[in-house]
Amino acid sequence: MSALLLTNARLAGRPDRPVDVLLDGGRVAAVTPAGAPALVPVSTLPEHVDVDGRTVVPGLWDAHTHLTQWAMVRQRLDVSAATSAAHAAALVRDRLDRAAPPSDGLPLVGYGFRWATWPDEPTAAVLDDVAGEVPVVLLSGDLHSAWASTAGLRFLGIAHHPTGLLREEEWMPASPRIVTVDDAVSDALVAEAARAAAERGVVGVVDFEVADNLTAWRRRVAGGWDGLRVRAGVWEQHLDAVLDAGLRAGDVLGEPEGSDLVTQGPLKVISDGSLNTLTAFCFDAYAGVGGPDAHGVLNIATDQLAPLMARAHAAGLRCAIHAIGDHANSLALDAFEASGARGSVEHAQLLRPADVARFAALGVTASVQPEHAMDDRDVAEELWPGRTARAFPLAELRAAGVRLALGSDAPVAPLDPWTALAAAVTRSRDGREPWHPEQRIDARAALEASVDGRPLDLAAGGPADLAILDHDPLDGELLAGAANAGPDGAADDAPALADALRSTAVAGTLVAGRWTYRAL
Repeated sequence: MSALLLTNARLAGRPDRPVDVLLDGGRVAAVTPAGAPALVPVSTLPEHVDVDGRTVVPGLWDAHTHLTQWAMVRQRLDVSAATSAAHAAALVRDRLDRAAPPSDGLPLVGYGFRWATWPDEPTAAVLDDVAGEVPVVLLSGDLHSAWASTAGLRFLGIAHHPTGLLREEEWMPASPRIVTVDDAVSDALVAEAARAAAERGVVGVVDFEVADNLTAWRRRVAGGWDGLRVRAGVWEQHLDAVLDAGLRAGDVLGEPEGSDLVTQGPLKVISDGSLNTLTAFCFDAYAGVGGPDAHGVLNIATDQLAPLMARAHAAGLRCAIHAIGDHANSLALDAFEASGARGSVEHAQLLRPADVARFAALGVTASVQPEHAMDDRDVAEELWPGRTARAFPLAELRAAGVRLALGSDAPVAPLDPWTALAAAVTRSRDGREPWHPEQRIDARAALEASVDGRPLDLAAGGPADLAILDHDPLDGELLAGAANAGPDGAADDAPALADALRSTAVAGTLVAGRWTYRAL
């Protein structure tokens, strides 16, 4: 691996300190004032690349993805803009008018609908009216439900269904017909998605694909995987294979002489549902909802969750527990305390103040997806009235000393760290006023939560995983408007800042000192 010298670079938030960055052996060998000699040995004469005053930051990570699903969704019909069942059906009709339906009886698959506040019901009949005998299956934005036409239901192996809207336990057993493809196809799609992620400065992801990730990622490594770093999560149904292999957190999944880009990730467990399906498990009932599930659905009791986590912890694995509702989060923290496990709560969308403090006391990471706040702000106000001041409480978590890790939950939100970062910093999208601006975090905190714990000043010895940006995301002039806003969002330039952060231009990305994307 040849050495590389990046000259005339700047560090984030340090415009007065131009530096040269020497990369060698897959590591950051030295960071020196621009023009000064790097007083370290290098393996070969370094290649020189003048980055012309651009900002160099540690490469960005997405702490929560479903990578194969994201790769597939990028090829599918986007119905996320639908404001009603009729609107979604019209998008399906337009797609069928523009292009031939899938061949061989395969379904037209769409994604992204959010039906909880629609004025009309998503039924099979609504899709039948526009698709006829063409099978149609639409995946919800949170992947916890699906909506199918009559032909789509038949494709899924469901002979009869009262509505065509499949929720949670109804959907999950049927989902493999839609969310799985041949290995060769999925591997090619994932490789293409990794290239697209590199164009946004991404060097690594945590992959929570609901699959046998040990087998899938060993296969990809054997095939020469070089796209980005991956921590491959494991689900309970595949835990025995990981433990039998003696794998601990961070162990390389390839052969001993193979790539070290893919390593063993945490045990993933889903403890409750989601807001949009009214299944996130909450202390208070959903507005206007009665019956036994008015508070949502708990998928696993603490007396089952804690022993499972303890088993993984004893084997050297971390744990990643999906919890969205405030009651689910409280129980997840109970399980961390009872098991002694280390790791993260994934989502942490609604929290009681006492549980914010418990995150800090237990050392549990809050793995959060700020763009979900932008997707869910309206439905949260409707279904969690009076509670949204403690929804997506990033500022409270940060103030309490809780480690934050930003991600997307792709395909629920795009695999683009600048989207997550913009939402965390501004709580604004599409020109709207900030939603609960008191829960914003500053740009430095958001960037630090996006680089897998690496110092923004590029400490020597760290991995040569870098992103080169056309503009500094910590530029004081850029951030001034939001920084000067009051707690009510008045006199706030958050929408403009959100647009600027979302459109951050990446000029190059390196993983272990190797270019995975280069535009300079």
